[in-house]
Amino acid sequence: MTLAELLKKLPPVVWPGEVPFPPRLLGAFRRKSITFCTGETDEETQVFWFQSASFTIDLRLAAGAQTPLELRQGWTGDTRWNAARGQMAWDIARSYQPHDIWPEPADLRFIGNAVLEFAPSGAYVEDWRQLATSGPLLGLRLVERTARGTGARHVMDGGLIVAGEHMAYACSRLPDVDARLRAAGSIAAALASGAASADEVESYEVSVASGGDAVALSTQPWRIGQPLIEGPFTVEPDGSVSLHDPATGDRLCFIIDLHLPTFLFAGTSEATPAARQWIARERAHVMPHGRVVR
Repeated sequence: MTLAELLKKLPPVVWPGEVPFPPRLLGAFRRKSITFCTGETDEETQVFWFQSASFTIDLRLAAGAQTPLELRQGWTGDTRWNAARGQMAWDIARSYQPHDIWPEPADLRFIGNAVLEFAPSGAYVEDWRQLATSGPLLGLRLVERTARGTGARHVMDGGLIVAGEHMAYACSRLPDVDARLRAAGSIAAALASGAASADEVESYEVSVASGGDAVALSTQPWRIGQPLIEGPFTVEPDGSVSLHDPATGDRLCFIIDLHLPTFLFAGTSEATPAARQWIARERAHVMPHGRVVR
């Protein structure tokens, strides 16, 4: 079945108990800017953060499709929430880069459709904007790949997150390739020593489709313009979801993390009645050029 058919077939699935962090953090976010303690601000790097109940998908490309092989960033991470501190953190076992570039947890603040992420060290603050407004919310976590022909089974990391009209897909490299990259210490070192080929480096995929099903940005530039994920999908008797990879013929196995057929993504934040009255009264002065930025 196609992804659209899968979304219709799957029953609602809520994370055990309930989502452990503020629900407004669910969805698809584009980074508007990052400001560092040095006074420097980056508004050019294209960055996307997709959040399901227990995991995230992240893509960061400094020059879009022209980003050099060794400078691309993308990962899937397990989400941890510290309610007492209002902090979110991510455990990243396998990513495009062989080391964790962003190790700090996030102190989070909310205003309008923005999530402001402060590094506890004071190194930076990131301004994220919710892209989604309403629609389905699906999180599938990739756990295994079965090779066509040999039947060899590999532990994988990755996933698929659908948030309204926006989607992200991630699929790790085979475990032995990741091990060789970690041993080399960096992608550049692995390429220079022959520990990994360029194709093996690029086999880690993180792709984003924003406002449709065509890939808009990816760690694999040749994927741009292609459908993000076509299927066919199968719902297995144990409740897992399998996908036939048309490129390799392999079978990918996912577990359902979250599925809400209809979800309203947060686009505003709380304020006192007096604050809202002030905005209404002084709008012509304080918001002459106000618009929703996503």
